[in-house]
Amino acid sequence: METFKGLWTSENGDGTYVTSVSNIPLDVLNPEQVLVQVFYSSLNYKDALSSSGHRGITRNFPHIPGIDAAGIVINDPSGKFKAGSQVIITGFDLGMNAHGGLCEFISVPSNWIIKLPSGLTLEKSMQIGTAGLTAGMAMLALQQNGIKPSDGPIVVSGATGGLGMCSILLLKHLGYEVIAITGKKGLHDFLKSIGVDEIIDREEFLQETSKALYSMRFSGAIDTVGGDTIIKILKSLKAGGSVAACGMASSVELNLQIYPFILRGARLLGIYSADSPLELKKKVWNKLAKEWCFPMDQIVKTISLEEAPEIMQGMLAGKTSGRYLVKTFL
Repeated sequence: METFKGLWTSENGDGTYVTSVSNIPLDVLNPEQVLVQVFYSSLNYKDALSSSGHRGITRNFPHIPGIDAAGIVINDPSGKFKAGSQVIITGFDLGMNAHGGLCEFISVPSNWIIKLPSGLTLEKSMQIGTAGLTAGMAMLALQQNGIKPSDGPIVVSGATGGLGMCSILLLKHLGYEVIAITGKKGLHDFLKSIGVDEIIDREEFLQETSKALYSMRFSGAIDTVGGDTIIKILKSLKAGGSVAACGMASSVELNLQIYPFILRGARLLGIYSADSPLELKKKVWNKLAKEWCFPMDQIVKTISLEEAPEIMQGMLAGKTSGRYLVKTFL
C-alpha cells in the first residue's frame, strides 16, 4: 500500500481552499510515531475552520483535518501500546498543525493517546468526541465548584451545536434542570424532545445587555459562544454561580464590569479540552464510559468521508446541528 484515503485540504492559486477525499501518500506519516488505523472520527467546528484555510487553526497546507480519531494501533515504536490496542486520540495538535483523524491512518506521539475505556466502543467514543469530552470537562468544573441539581437551572448557550447538545444530555442524565439559549427557532421542539426544560430565544435574551446586573436566574452555565451571551449569563447568575466557558463562536471579546464577581461571587471557569493534561482527559473519558454515559442516538448522524466537506461548509454557515460521526474505514 502506497496511499491511504482521507480528506485533503489544499490551497488554490487564488488563495481559496478546497477539501476533498484524496489518495494520500504514506510518506506523510511519521514512522517514529504510533501508527493507528482510524475507524471513526467526528466533525467539529474547528475542523470546518481548518478545512476553510483558517491560519489561526492550521498554519501549513496541504493538510488532513480532524481533531478526533478512534482506531486500532498497528505499530508503536515506543512499545507503550501493543498492536491491536483500541485507542482514542483527541485534541493536542491533532487536525491542527499535525495531520488529523479524517482519514484511514494517522501517526501520533504516544503521549496523545488514551486506551479505549472499558464500557466504550470505538463508535461510541467518536459519537462523544471532543464535543462530549469538553461537555464532560465543563460538568466536572461545575461540580468541583459546588453546583448541584438542587441549586437551580443550568443554562446552555449554543444549544443546537454538538457541544451544546452533549452538554444538555449530560446535564439531564445527572438530574439537572436545563435552560437552552438558541437562535434556531425551528429546533425548539427537538430541544424539548431531548429534555430541555425551557428555551430562551437568543435575540430576545440579547435585546438588553447594558445593565450592570440582572435578576438572579441561573445557578450555572455551559457557554459555547462567548461574546454578549456569556456576559449576560454572568450578570444573571445566582450568588456563587459558575460559568464554564467553552467557546467563542460569537465573539472573543469580554467587555464586562467586575460587579458579578464581587457582588455575587460569580466564577468564570475556562475549559480548554485540547491541551488538557492526559490524566484529566482519562478521568473524564472514564466517567463518560461509566456513570456519565448518556444516550446520544437522537443527536448523532453517521456520515462518510465523502459527505464531510459539504457538512463542514454547513457548519461555517450555521446550518447544522448535533453531532456527526464519520466512518473513516469501511
